[in-house]
Amino acid sequence: MEHSRAAARDGRVAMADVARVAGVSPQTVSRALRGHPNVHDSTRAKVLAAVEQLGYRKNDAARVLSSGRSLTIGVVSLQTGYYSRTSLMYGIERAAAEAGFSVAAATTPSLDTSAIEAAMSRLADQGVEGFVLAVPLIHVSRRIEQLTAALPTVTIDGSRTPATEVVAVDQTLAARLATRHLLDLGHETVWHLAGPGEWLDAASRLRGWRDTLEAEGRTVPPQIDGDWSPASGYRAGLILGRIPDVTAVFAASDEMAFGLIRALHELGRRVPEDISVVGVDDIALAEFCSPPLTTVSQPFAELGALAVAHLMRHLADPAAASAPASIEPALVVRASTGPARRLEH
Repeated sequence: MEHSRAAARDGRVAMADVARVAGVSPQTVSRALRGHPNVHDSTRAKVLAAVEQLGYRKNDAARVLSSGRSLTIGVVSLQTGYYSRTSLMYGIERAAAEAGFSVAAATTPSLDTSAIEAAMSRLADQGVEGFVLAVPLIHVSRRIEQLTAALPTVTIDGSRTPATEVVAVDQTLAARLATRHLLDLGHETVWHLAGPGEWLDAASRLRGWRDTLEAEGRTVPPQIDGDWSPASGYRAGLILGRIPDVTAVFAASDEMAFGLIRALHELGRRVPEDISVVGVDDIALAEFCSPPLTTVSQPFAELGALAVAHLMRHLADPAAASAPASIEPALVVRASTGPARRLEH
C-alpha cells in the first residue's frame, strides 16, 4: 500500500497499476473511466476504488466517472519539426482549453494509412470525444471509416470521409496570389518548386499555379519536386539557378524557399534582381530571411481554433452538420520579389 501511495506522489502510477489493483484489464479501466455502457456497475466500482487507492489522476478520473465524458479531443499529426505544425497545435490547444477540453496528441511517422489508423486507434482507446486530423487522408481504411463514424472528426487539410467535416485554407487561391504577383511584376512565366505529391495542400498549390499560367496563355515550365524541407529547396535552387531563362520561382513552402535562396546566392544569382522568389506560410523567420521573403500567409493558429470550434459544435449537437469552412490566405509582399529583368537571347 505504501509503495502504491509513494508511486502516486511521484506521478508513476499508470493505468496498468489501476488495472492490477482492480483485477481487470487496462482496456476495462479505460472503458470504465469513459463511462462505457458495457462496463458492469460492480466492475466500475472496483476501478473507482483502485483509482482512489492509488491516487491515479484523481481529479480527472472523478470528473470522467461523474459525467461519463473525458472532455478530451484527439489530434493526429505528422512527426515533424516544421513551424506550421507547431503553430497549428498552439491554436488547437488554446481553443480546446477555452472550451474546457484537454488535448491528447498522437503523431505518425508517415502518411501511410496504417500509421494514421494506428494513431487514431490509440487516441480512441484513451477515450477522446472527437478527432482533429492534421494529416491528409489519401486512402481510407475500414477501421478509419469506423472511427470517424463513431467519433466526431474534423480534418484540416481538405481531405475527408463521409463522416468528417473539413476546415482548410484555400490553397488554390494561395498559389494564384503568388503566381499572379510575379506575373504582374512583368515575369514571362513562373517556375514552381512543389511540395510532396501525397499532400493535398501541395496538389492544390500545384493546380493553382498551373491554372493561373494557362489562363494567361503563359508557358507552363516543368515543376521541380521538393519535400517541404530547406534541403530540398537548396537542391532545387542548384538546378533552377543554372537555367538562364528562370526569373521567377513560386516555392510551395517558406522552408523550401529559404533553401532555394541559399543555393541561388551560392551560384551568384541575385534575389530579386535576377530571380524573384515567393514562398507560402509566412512563418516567423520569413521576414528575417535575406532578403525578407515575399510569401502567402497561412493563419495556422486560426485554422486550429476553427477546427476545434467545429468539433465543439458537433459535440454539443451531433445532429447538426456544418458546411466546410475555408480561410482565405493573404499575400505579404517583401523584398524577395521585384520587376522582371530583361532576358538576353
